[in-house]
Amino acid sequence: MNGHIYFEIQADDTRRAISFYRKVFGWQFTEAPGLPVEYWRIETGGNAGGLLKRPAKSPPPESGTNAFVCSLEVESFDETARKIASAKGQIALPKFAVPGTCWQGYFIDTEGNTFGIFEVDENAK
Repeated sequence: MNGHIYFEIQADDTRRAISFYRKVFGWQFTEAPGLPVEYWRIETGGNAGGLLKRPAKSPPPESGTNAFVCSLEVESFDETARKIASAKGQIALPKFAVPGTCWQGYFIDTEGNTFGIFEVDENAK
């Protein structure tokens, strides 16, 4: 299995998306000039990623996901869920236990992208 992961987030409004992910996760963004699309490099303190202007129309609301959904490990599920709500994110699937593993949940960012968060907890039931 490869140890390096690079992820990309598509956004209709890149400034709004950057604000959302800065508020929730404290990520840093650096614009990458000279590319054929508006693109921002993301530094997470771990895995790296990118944020780009969505190149095509997003699917209508309540459609199935048409992208790779990433789940991010967090120290506190509840604290992060509060930050997501405060940054205008929405709950897609509320917190649930993956028995003996973690607490998991799914959210929708300001751009309509689905993402998950999980808190490792061997006692989750």
